[in-house]
Amino acid sequence: MVEAWATAQDVIDATGVTVTDQQLVQAQADIEIFTNRIYDDTSRIRTRDLYWLGRAVARQAAWLAGQFGLETRLDATQIQQDQVSTTVQGDGLVLAPMAARALRRVSWMRSRTVHIRSAIEGAGPTGNALSDAADDHMFWTPTGNGSA
Repeated sequence: MVEAWATAQDVIDATGVTVTDQQLVQAQADIEIFTNRIYDDTSRIRTRDLYWLGRAVARQAAWLAGQFGLETRLDATQIQQDQVSTTVQGDGLVLAPMAARALRRVSWMRSRTVHIRSAIEGAGPTGNALSDAADDHMFWTPTGNGSA
């Protein structure tokens, strides 16, 4: 049995493509590289994330079945031959498009946006709490138990 987040039957169900155990192992290895997670850590991964990892492995395995020379490709974003030019987005030469979409749904692969308040309460007109000019407008309270 192949240790992967998807089975050969999952690949057939999702894509209609029959894959070998070797292609499934390769797809699992590819997705592990892209996600920075390994199959041995499955017990620590949330159920929802496991679902999307399984989808990514299934799509990657089906895509691998139709690829030639994947392991010996150059890392390129634009290819030109015989006056025909192709531009590939990001990891388009090594990651299946539908696998990439599934990986964007995995919790730790999503964009992380940090929301910073534009003005801190009491900062006054300066609006920059890190500015020395804002010190006079900031509220300060001691921490701890108050004894020296």
